[in-house]
Amino acid sequence: MDLKALIQGVAQIAEDKKIEAAKVFEAIEGALAAAYKKEYMTRGVIVKAKLDMESGDIKFFQVKEVVDETTVKIVDPESDETEEFTEGIDGVDAALPRYNPERHLLIGEAKKIKKDVKVGDELEFPLEAKTDFGRIAAQTAKQVVIQKIREAERESIVAEFKNKEGQVVSGIIQRFERGNVFIDLGRAVGIMFPNEAIPGEFYKTGERMKFYILSVQTETRNASIILSRAHPKFVSKLFEMEVPEIADKTVEIKAIAREPGSRTKIAVASNVEGVDPVGSCVGQRGTRVMAVNSELGQEKLDIIEWSEDPAKFIAYSLSPAKVRSVELSDEREAKAFVPDDQQSLAIGKGGQNVRLAAKLTGWKIDVRSQSKPDEALEGGTASAEDISAEKQEAESAVEEGDKPVYHKVGEED
Repeated sequence: MDLKALIQGVAQIAEDKKIEAAKVFEAIEGALAAAYKKEYMTRGVIVKAKLDMESGDIKFFQVKEVVDETTVKIVDPESDETEEFTEGIDGVDAALPRYNPERHLLIGEAKKIKKDVKVGDELEFPLEAKTDFGRIAAQTAKQVVIQKIREAERESIVAEFKNKEGQVVSGIIQRFERGNVFIDLGRAVGIMFPNEAIPGEFYKTGERMKFYILSVQTETRNASIILSRAHPKFVSKLFEMEVPEIADKTVEIKAIAREPGSRTKIAVASNVEGVDPVGSCVGQRGTRVMAVNSELGQEKLDIIEWSEDPAKFIAYSLSPAKVRSVELSDEREAKAFVPDDQQSLAIGKGGQNVRLAAKLTGWKIDVRSQSKPDEALEGGTASAEDISAEKQEAESAVEEGDKPVYHKVGEED
């Protein structure tokens, strides 16, 4: 065997498939063993092949497992082959495999070969070296190699993307199938289901976009990489990529509430004194937030500063409305009082603003007019539990109260 040519071929396959060279050599050894068994051995024999990397020689071995009366059923050759064995008769267990001299070796015989051998060990017996295989055996070897390389490539892809779960990756739109979008990620193809796409967003074949890796499912024959653009953490990761202060934990994203394609509220806090968390996310002249916004299209982004004081946090969360006061109850319910001209801003179109504020804070929020505090407003109540309400579709026109908000502690009302 031309060892140099073999090593070069293996190295090329390993590089192309991004798998370990050892995995390819293992596949070749398995294929040669399968071909040898097919051509020269009986069905029950276990054959193992070993490739000598220095000489290029191939050696074949017959493998036998060391057994005793407790691990196999020993049948008298002269007895009836149809004899039934049941548990409790002479200590024979019907679930045990039948003794096969082609693949089993009794412990007594094994100790004559190797003194310290134990039940369960495997002994290898050299076979005559042969490399002349027939067409069927060669075809078997080819199928084994292909299968082993596919398995190794699949394991490599799963390991790579499993480590990327919860991260953002870039991919090219490949095709559409029954509402699902398939994305070329380089070594693998990801899938984005309709409910993980941003409502109202259009995708074009060949377009490069960013996606959030939701999960890697390995139950199926081919690993499925589930992608999303609608997940709230997609926005968090985009900010992490654009804002160094978030990446180095100087600024922390405390909470996020999102209605994909329409609006997202994000609460941020600083872990270092003197660092403005909102300003860090917005960037000079809004460059950072605009970079995130360009990936999300028409979706509006409200960035507010998180506060440990629930009343302040609830007031900030209702931005762009100016909240005059907040009353809290023991049941995590809050009443937010706003001026008459701020009611529509506080509630938002279709109740979206108060709905997202409730999801962001985890409190049930009831928006009330400051002039009529006892009168409930239509659509002015929302709780974190009923955020399953129908989501609002993204609007292309920017209406009053629909502009993004960057709210800081200490801003004058």
